[in-house]
Amino acid sequence: MWNDLSDYILKNYDKNSKIVEVGVGGFPRVALKLKEHHKMNIIMTDIKPSHEGVVKDDITDPNLKIYGGASLIYSIRPPEELQPYIVEVAEAVGSDVIIKPLSTEFLNTKKNMKLINYKKAVFYKMCKQ
Repeated sequence: MWNDLSDYILKNYDKNSKIVEVGVGGFPRVALKLKEHHKMNIIMTDIKPSHEGVVKDDITDPNLKIYGGASLIYSIRPPEELQPYIVEVAEAVGSDVIIKPLSTEFLNTKKNMKLINYKKAVFYKMCKQ
């Protein structure tokens, strides 16, 4: 499933894109695969960085400079209470957003997002307006 999400991003975003993962935690698999295959500018953020490749940021009080110029902001299994903040940041910087919630959670963005089924990956996407 994670390879499918990476593949979707690789097929839908330019190889020179800036892409930000919010709340990477200890699971950088998707971001690291993106870095492997293209020269995308991949930025991983988390409120408690798990390694030195992760930028410290609180999505509820974000440093918008981190996200500025991003083509895509995405998050894998973010807590429901953080989902609206992720969408707000994406709207503020004019980027697309992908949220991959836990399969047992509802989407909590108060925005219409399109459900995408791509191979084995299931996620929600909202394109910049």
